[in-house]
Amino acid sequence: MPFWRVLIVEDDVPTRDFFADSVSRCAELRLVAGVGTFEEARALIEDTAQAIDILLTDLALPDGNGLDLIRLAGRVQPRCEALVISMFGDEDSVLSSVEAGALGYIQKDFTPDNIAHTILEMKAGASPISPMIARRVLAKYRALHAGEREVAAPKPQAVASVAEDMPGGRTLLSVREQEVLELIARGFSYAEISKLKGVSVHTIQSHIKNLYTKLAVHSKSEAVYEATRLGLLQPPSSSVTAP
Repeated sequence: MPFWRVLIVEDDVPTRDFFADSVSRCAELRLVAGVGTFEEARALIEDTAQAIDILLTDLALPDGNGLDLIRLAGRVQPRCEALVISMFGDEDSVLSSVEAGALGYIQKDFTPDNIAHTILEMKAGASPISPMIARRVLAKYRALHAGEREVAAPKPQAVASVAEDMPGGRTLLSVREQEVLELIARGFSYAEISKLKGVSVHTIQSHIKNLYTKLAVHSKSEAVYEATRLGLLQPPSSSVTAP
């Protein structure tokens, strides 16, 4: 019987073991490995002697970002298709993973049968994704094409405004990244931000890594300074206070 080779990348040990057990108990799937770090996963993906058909990865890893693993797998393992391990409601990160090449996502509270079934559905041509994420992908697609039409006849003032906001052609922040940035500027800790936003600390760390990359900075203070200089930070609101 043919089978698909699965690499699981998840730093939370109970979750990783749960997923690995689910894959191992499915006759149509074979577990290549279950690892908890970016570097371990990178070494396995770059070893082209070991074929990987499915990359099942978390995004916020202790030493890197799962988005980079998705992109790497797309380059060096052309048969590999990626699924993201996601927390419920973490829509911005899931949308970013779709843009990086992932075909869908699995929530961390899936049952074992659901995990195997979702993987097999993907290999059969499906893209496991929620209606909300699908709607946002379509909205972004429409916005992109609307932007292309505007570029054909740009308004000088509008182009100048974008250039002033983000010099050097850097990518604008997502809504979630902007929210995290504003809370960082007001002195909230990672744990406090995760409680306010209802997501894991790892998810907040992932947003902050993206912030640092887009702003070309390496610390919270640098991020606040650069964002203020670019006009990306608004005056703090009194409606939210630290716990």
